Amino acid sequence: MPKILIILDGIGDLPCKELNNKTPLEAAKTKNLDFFAKNGCQGYVYPVSQKVAPESDVGVTALLGYDPYKYYTGRGPLEAVGAGLTLPIQSIALRANFATLINQILVDRRAGRTLTTKEAKELAEEINKKVKLTHEFTFKATIGHRGILLIKGQFSNNVSNVDPAYKKEGSFGIAKEEYETKMPECKPLDSKKLTKDTAEIINEFVKQSNKILTNHPINRKRIKNNLLPANFITLRDAGIELPKFPKKSNWAAVVGMPLEKGIAKLSGITILPFEYPEAKRDIKKQTKKSLKLEIKNSLKYIKKVEFKNYYIHIKQTDIPGHDGDPIQKKELIEYLDKKFFKKLRKIKDLEIVVTGDHSTPCKLKSHSKDPVPLLWFGKEKDNTERFTEKESKKGSLGALLGKDVLNKVNF
Repeated sequence: MPKILIILDGIGDLPCKELNNKTPLEAAKTKNLDFFAKNGCQGYVYPVSQKVAPESDVGVTALLGYDPYKYYTGRGPLEAVGAGLTLPIQSIALRANFATLINQILVDRRAGRTLTTKEAKELAEEINKKVKLTHEFTFKATIGHRGILLIKGQFSNNVSNVDPAYKKEGSFGIAKEEYETKMPECKPLDSKKLTKDTAEIINEFVKQSNKILTNHPINRKRIKNNLLPANFITLRDAGIELPKFPKKSNWAAVVGMPLEKGIAKLSGITILPFEYPEAKRDIKKQTKKSLKLEIKNSLKYIKKVEFKNYYIHIKQTDIPGHDGDPIQKKELIEYLDKKFFKKLRKIKDLEIVVTGDHSTPCKLKSHSKDPVPLLWFGKEKDNTERFTEKESKKGSLGALLGKDVLNKVNF
């Protein structure tokens, strides 16, 4: 039977008053995950290091066995590849969000999570038509509020993020627990002319797109309907080259988001057909619908046993963390347990690893430095009883860095 790496995005959390001072994992009824815990072994993982609150890009890179300090070159190129864009030899790529700016204050980094895919694509089309830069560019809307900016030409990646929630440290974007909300701008992080020119063209794109989006009929209609306008583009994690990952063989992935698709593709992992549904207004219904589809496709591909190793990425568990909704996070964990892990129990000789790419505590609404639990079922057994943050620290696997997980579990 295949070996399966299951990454539950943002699964780590902290005790919440809404859950009687328990984490969503502790409060959730998870008899199937608990079965794997009782019959397997656990540990806990710092995806990058104890000092870093990582984004998903470096977290996933590490969990697939690549040292992010050695291989990571920026999130932008990863997302661009995952979105189907081809990066010219000389270019810069940045992850984008449609956001809301009111009176020079960044009110919401995701435009209230109510931007539909149809709206986003229309707004992106208008940006591509009307923004005029000194270099050729492509702006692509991907899923919901997410997008990619690709500019052709020679640039520097040593520029700050136009997104106050993530600071730039070398190539990494590091999540902040607190940040200013005044209108952000791109700043050069060294004194080189190329770096200054890069910051200027990024700021010019942000300025022009803000003007175009503010006056767009879609945003006028959104305001009329008491929805936040998607009138500002945040940009972060600039990259000017693709990472050179050693290629994996006999691996397949069930992933829906551009970031995870890009990492898988560049790792030589076969991406199995699965597309997220188009984003609609109701984020809770959207999250449940996409989770249902991901579970269905994951189980279908696993049962075919066409590959030795599978990588399954469950994005939905991260969303309630960012939205500060521990009740929904608990409910999604219970849904996964009932609809996914219950069926995995029925597969004989199965070997699975379950962990997270980072913690997203609901009370912080952002990524944190806290470790994530690690469960390995199939070869060894310890005395742990449940798959939770606290219980994982009693496990025989101990503390690990993300890059060491696959070697530790013999994948």
